[in-house]
Amino acid sequence: MSPSRLKFLVDVGVGTGVEEHLRKSGYDTKTIRSIDPTMDDLAIIRLAHDEGRMVITMDKDFGELVYHSATRHAGVLLLRLDDATGEEKRRVVAAILSAYADRIKNCFCVYQKGKLRIRPRPPGG
Repeated sequence: MSPSRLKFLVDVGVGTGVEEHLRKSGYDTKTIRSIDPTMDDLAIIRLAHDEGRMVITMDKDFGELVYHSATRHAGVLLLRLDDATGEEKRRVVAAILSAYADRIKNCFCVYQKGKLRIRPRPPGG
């Protein structure tokens, strides 16, 4: 998928390295850091849905919102990278987009221990 087709909303904990990489790679990217660093998770996922943006986060609470509360979303990429440096996060996101950009839109994706799980959004989700 071309960079112009995927849009992202990057959560604060992900870091500026990922934000900069996405922009330099041509992705339409907004950041919670620049909108409201105190925005709660529900507001983040609603904003992302309204704008057709995939949330990139390290916050496991987004799984709760998507699967238990059935919150509508336009995709979530949950990075399970505890104690990762900014450069490690940037490399992981770059590798994910290089290999899977055409498959992750509107999906709930979890990256952990070198593997990416991609779950399609349930109907109506």
